[in-house]
Amino acid sequence: MGTPRLQEPSFLILSALADEPRHGYALLEQVSLLSGGAVTLKVGSLYGALDRLAAQGLLVVDREEVVESRLRRYYRLTPRGVEVLTQEAERLSRQAAAALQRLRAGQAPA
Repeated sequence: MGTPRLQEPSFLILSALADEPRHGYALLEQVSLLSGGAVTLKVGSLYGALDRLAAQGLLVVDREEVVESRLRRYYRLTPRGVEVLTQEAERLSRQAAAALQRLRAGQAPA
């Protein structure tokens, strides 16, 4: 069985965690940034996705801290999360390259 395909929000969440652990609000900002503003997650959607990705073993809680009397939970990728994100990014890259190749071929002069 191959690597599961990720829905766009999950792909963006994992991508946002690729370079460093982040807390929820920072993840919301990064997802918007990574998508060029095309994907804006609601808080409930984010935490539902984080729970699902954690249950799949793709991320874990890195640490918790209290900031202004509020708990801030940081998440990080697991080795499995890095593997899945890498494979999905490579798959998407191959598909995009194939689409661009066909577009260029279709625009060649007759």
